[in-house]
Amino acid sequence: MNVIIFGPPGSGKGTQSQNLVNKFDLHQVSTGDLLRLEIKEKSEIGKKIEKIIEQGDFVKDNIVNELLNRVITNPKYKNKIVFDGYPRNINQAETLEVMLNSNNQSINFILFLKVSREIIEKRILGRIICEKCNKTMNEYFNEKEIVNHECGKNYLKKRKDDNQAAIITRYEEYMAKTKPVLDFYSTRSYFHEIDGNQKIQVIKGKIEDILKV
Repeated sequence: MNVIIFGPPGSGKGTQSQNLVNKFDLHQVSTGDLLRLEIKEKSEIGKKIEKIIEQGDFVKDNIVNELLNRVITNPKYKNKIVFDGYPRNINQAETLEVMLNSNNQSINFILFLKVSREIIEKRILGRIICEKCNKTMNEYFNEKEIVNHECGKNYLKKRKDDNQAAIITRYEEYMAKTKPVLDFYSTRSYFHEIDGNQKIQVIKGKIEDILKV
């Protein structure tokens, strides 16, 4: 099956996507991770992407679509993809359907994590990522776990775009461009809205119940 998970930045899309990967043997596709990989490899396109992200903006569709198409056309991931935070606008939604259809695939479930602005800000401002194991933790919610993290504190870093100004920019961008996509999908039988303010395990359970139907 192919699944799309929606939600504002900091809503927990990445965490829930990883849960689906482990539970249903799927492959997580996060446009953010794909873009950061280009940055890490210091490619020419990666340098352009880095500047855009630091300003709190979204990368242009043509760049994102090119990276995504590499995954969709890979036989290893056919009908086993979790799209984490994509598509973000109507153009991307339409392009995604074209890419999937051309490869004899479709979307089976669409999940929307609805989270309040207050919770989102706390999650993002407190977010820390381990550069060694790629685990994500939060200064507000995981104090003990951070202190005892097996990789050590030296690997724990904040993303450059995790700041107040970037949060506002990204949230407004989400509301302006992604909300219409939710309206576009909301009438479909496989669209499900979930309260993303709840604890991770509660959300995880609700998602698993939906996908087992």
